Amino acid sequence: MRLERLVYFAVEVLLGISLVTPASAQAISTNTSATTTSATLNGTLTDPSDAAVAGAIITAQALDVVGNGVRARSGPEGKFTLALAPGRYRVTITHPSFQHAEREFALAVNEARTWDVRLQLEKMSSRVVVSATAEPLTTEASSSPVDVITKEDIERRGEIWAIPMLTSVPGITLSRLGAFGGITTFFLDGGNSSYAKVVIDGAAVNDPGNEEDYSYLTLDNIDKIEVVHGAASVLYGSDANSGVVQIFTHRGTTTTPELTLEGDGGTFQSGHGLARLSGLLGAFDYSASAGYFSTEGQGPEDRFHDATFSGNFGWRFSPTNNVRLALRDNTSDGEQQGQILFGPPSPGQSIGLDNFSANLGWDAAAGSHWQNHLAGFESRNVQSVVDPPFGTFVSQFNRAGFDERAAYLFHNGTFSGGYEYEVENGPSEGRHNQAGYLEAHYQFGPRFSATTGVRADANGKFGTRVVPRVGGVYLLRKGSEPWGATRLRGSYGEGIKEPELLPLDCSANLKPEVSRTFDAGIEQLFASDRLRLSINAFANRFYDIVSFDFLTNTPNCIAFGGSFFNTDLARAYGSNASFEIKAARWLNISGNYTYDDSKVLRSPNATDPALVPGNRLFKRPLHSANLAFNATVRHTYWTLAGNYVGRRADSDFLSFISDGVCMGPCITSNPSYVRWDIATVLPLHYGLSATARVENLFNNHYQDSVGYPGLRLNYRIGLKYVWGRE
Repeated sequence: MRLERLVYFAVEVLLGISLVTPASAQAISTNTSATTTSATLNGTLTDPSDAAVAGAIITAQALDVVGNGVRARSGPEGKFTLALAPGRYRVTITHPSFQHAEREFALAVNEARTWDVRLQLEKMSSRVVVSATAEPLTTEASSSPVDVITKEDIERRGEIWAIPMLTSVPGITLSRLGAFGGITTFFLDGGNSSYAKVVIDGAAVNDPGNEEDYSYLTLDNIDKIEVVHGAASVLYGSDANSGVVQIFTHRGTTTTPELTLEGDGGTFQSGHGLARLSGLLGAFDYSASAGYFSTEGQGPEDRFHDATFSGNFGWRFSPTNNVRLALRDNTSDGEQQGQILFGPPSPGQSIGLDNFSANLGWDAAAGSHWQNHLAGFESRNVQSVVDPPFGTFVSQFNRAGFDERAAYLFHNGTFSGGYEYEVENGPSEGRHNQAGYLEAHYQFGPRFSATTGVRADANGKFGTRVVPRVGGVYLLRKGSEPWGATRLRGSYGEGIKEPELLPLDCSANLKPEVSRTFDAGIEQLFASDRLRLSINAFANRFYDIVSFDFLTNTPNCIAFGGSFFNTDLARAYGSNASFEIKAARWLNISGNYTYDDSKVLRSPNATDPALVPGNRLFKRPLHSANLAFNATVRHTYWTLAGNYVGRRADSDFLSFISDGVCMGPCITSNPSYVRWDIATVLPLHYGLSATARVENLFNNHYQDSVGYPGLRLNYRIGLKYVWGRE
């Protein structure tokens, strides 16, 4: 009770401070016409494919006199006109989806000037999708459903870890074996935990053909996360059976160096710190950060430490020619309690992780139509498991290669082709893979766009497979009051997942696991885009899932004493629905709901009662939902977020099937739960802010996995300092 009183007292104090902090009003005034209109500046704005850019703001600021700027907005055909008095002006073009453009003009009496601009898409914008197609495009043009987590989302929630943040996205649920540092995986749209490929700044970080433990993955230095739903093997090859998660780290954007320092601490003797320096120095942009987290955990044998180092560096030879190097290294070490709801903690057990990724990319344009991308990438995952009765076990996986892609941009369309080569190595096996792929995107008039692609993947394990993908977006109606725009989208894709790296004799004849995914959805805007509703239905089928049989006599498979087979079949049918309401200038409400009707269709080698045919897929709930309230009260940011996870199939891993009868505790499901978290950011002065976050606000008891209790009520309070931000 003393802890709860302390938490509630801290929240009340922060709320009280926010209510009495004096508000500082800022007024921005603009002039839409000049006093003397004897010169004009006009032009046409287009995107990289020469399609018109509507809705951009063009501002002319006088350089010789002090006054308000003159503004115009580009029309449906991308055209704009500014009527100006003679003089010198700095003209800027801004649009949420495109990079800032700027130029100075000296206008004489009765002079008419033309400035036609081809704008470049801003990859870090929440309205631009980088991961769904070979070339970036706006979210409205993506035929695949995509969810975006922004820098603002991360900062306002005060979350440290990437995977819990991902559960705010519809269709994603997690599995976590313990409160801190427990093995953590996630499931996307009913697919297995190894069916979503995770990419950090262009480098795949999951173990080849296998799931990855993401307990180490912090949000330090991360600005954007894109979640692409549906099979994406056309672009990403193996492991993208149900989608792709791509993470983008921070880039320097300010000519004044920006230094960010964060520190917080709280329950369980937990502490977290971050230092980052970023900025622009001529043609060079830089961002380097270091972060650390430490806790003693909420019980015995629950200590956990994590360190993150991240860097993102770019050099721009010209606006269309640049190189970029992104590096990230995470190391963690944590004790493993085990299923303490069934017995005492496991003394001395721990897992250490060292995860490194790097990507060096070069992007260059040859003329106005050709774009070229060449990247070399590498990732390394090292796991060290300490189990006192048996000793220490170390495994290391490495993947490295390069990707060359060329794109031809023409009016309203792009055509891309690429080649990828990759080398994968594990403790006892390695393989060389290569692939070629083609993709085309075209805008058929103002309402319909389509994307299609194909990939031939020559894998060192299973040979050559060809996978397609096709999709389209149709603007059913344009926006007007009270009904806004209505968009329909649909896609079909096939995915492949190579077998994990196993001793050769254990998996000599394995085929790839295959997925076929359908998506169809509608997006509707209301009330001048203040209300957005979207519903996306999916029908995913998973073939040739690998199973293991202990009873098969395979003497050459020494490591496991059995064999692996492509035997299992499963499916997941459902829908993801989401909404966002701009209820007031100070209040934004968002939420989503997922219905995932999954089923095991065939599993002849199942030994666990939770995995028999007819059951729902392991750890994938039928119902899950999220709800978030974001409020700004007297310049203080508040976020209240709730997460609901329904009952799902699970296992105590202490039971087995003998002659069709379950032996043991026979726990085959995990109860539902609701968890609420609250976070606040209180700006003070001189770049200083106070931060606070309370997790599991109502101290509910729950389990992300059977036998592993989730975190009870806990809090963190800290400070953040930013120096040099423009």
